[in-house]
Amino acid sequence: MNVERLVDQMLTGDRRALARLITLVENGHPATNFILSRIQGRCGQAYVVGFTGPPGAGKSTLVDRFTGSLRARGYSVGIVAVDPSSPFSGGAVLGDRIRMQAHYLDESVFIRSMSTRGSHGGLARTTRQIVELLDAFGKSFVLIETVGVGQTELDVMRIADTTVVVLVPEAGDTIQTMKAGLLEIADIFVVNKADREGAARIKAELEAMLQLRPGESWSVPVVLTRAVSGEGVETLLEKVLEHRAWREKAGVQARQNAAVRQEEFLRALEEEIARRLASAVERGAFADVFDRLRQGTVDPYRAALEVVERGDAIVDALRA
Repeated sequence: MNVERLVDQMLTGDRRALARLITLVENGHPATNFILSRIQGRCGQAYVVGFTGPPGAGKSTLVDRFTGSLRARGYSVGIVAVDPSSPFSGGAVLGDRIRMQAHYLDESVFIRSMSTRGSHGGLARTTRQIVELLDAFGKSFVLIETVGVGQTELDVMRIADTTVVVLVPEAGDTIQTMKAGLLEIADIFVVNKADREGAARIKAELEAMLQLRPGESWSVPVVLTRAVSGEGVETLLEKVLEHRAWREKAGVQARQNAAVRQEEFLRALEEEIARRLASAVERGAFADVFDRLRQGTVDPYRAALEVVERGDAIVDALRA
């Protein structure tokens, strides 16, 4: 497989090449860092919106309607739908064709379902890298819909530029929202299924709690929607665009981009070192340490310290 050729094809608009590169990155292919390095010059244009919240809140329908509103304004859209993992294959249980049938044939919409593969925080580890591929492919907006696992579903804020927390009137006491940490991560609250009893009450309670939220000058809005009919979706889009403008003016976007670059550097460095060391071990590096480890004459932690202390040997292993 010629990975460089695949990247070139993707950058010229080849959807199949994009799909294949996403698969390589998701599976942790050794060329992942090379792929991501090659596309960096085309990244930084897409605006990332994350949709999170408890299961059953209607996130998939809302993302579908939100995509329709973006397309009506001429924006191209990438969608990353993070699904629960299959206990047998490790793959996504729900497929992209099932989720977003209305947009599946739209050439300006690219949909990808991926599994969490046991990752906490509602997002697979490679989600950010897939967002970068969609960004380089030329998508104006990238939407992330998380798996909806409640209290651990906080990682979306580390990837998204705008985090939309979706609730429903029957979701229970809004105090639970505070306990789940969703109050702190939300840039916009959506009360979906707003035709149901209690929608106005939960909206008022959220607005009251948000008055106590310290800090930023951004005033978190609470939007009522009925995703099934599309009611309120245009209002939500306007609030997202307002939040994007606020981030640019306040310098939040630039600060986040700098933090992301540092985080990605450390992560890429860690993964590359781990991959090269594992390869060196397979070729017989540090065999004496592994012999003693298997015999039980040294514990794993002492063995690791011994290897780290062999600076020259590690450098040779990394270069090989």
